[in-house]
Amino acid sequence: MSNPGPTVAQNELRQTLAALTAQLAGRALDRALEDWLQAEHGPQSESYRQLRRLCQTGVAEGWLCDREGGGIRYGRIFKPAEDLHGFSVDVVDMQDIAGPHHSHPLGEIDLTLPIEGDALFDGRPAGWLVCPPGSAHRPTVSQGRALVLYLLPQGRIEFTRSPSA
Repeated sequence: MSNPGPTVAQNELRQTLAALTAQLAGRALDRALEDWLQAEHGPQSESYRQLRRLCQTGVAEGWLCDREGGGIRYGRIFKPAEDLHGFSVDVVDMQDIAGPHHSHPLGEIDLTLPIEGDALFDGRPAGWLVCPPGSAHRPTVSQGRALVLYLLPQGRIEFTRSPSA
């Protein structure tokens, strides 16, 4: 059986993310970047609405979050690439659950897209969270269900044992 290639929504998502990562390239992953993302691409913006729509389409079409483990649906949709300015793109579908503890050697940029209830990601509502290089967490969605889009520089993530495990 041959692979039919990317869907229209996959192509649109990649183009949208390429435009976004062009604005992120070379910037420090810090609070200033998080504030900028919230102001320019936060829940009030067209870019947020477009990313939300494309991610929901991907889940509905079955090419996004196409794996499951530990009650979490997930998937790396794009590997690090030149057009994505070295970022990989993962999306998880979580509902009232904590994921596996991991660290971000080069940082992580998260976009929380609540889809049921008033879902929070790591205690934060819809929008952006920037985790600096060397940070770690056990990603947690509470108060509902959310899609969380992760941008990882060079695709770097290290799964670890939680300090409390």
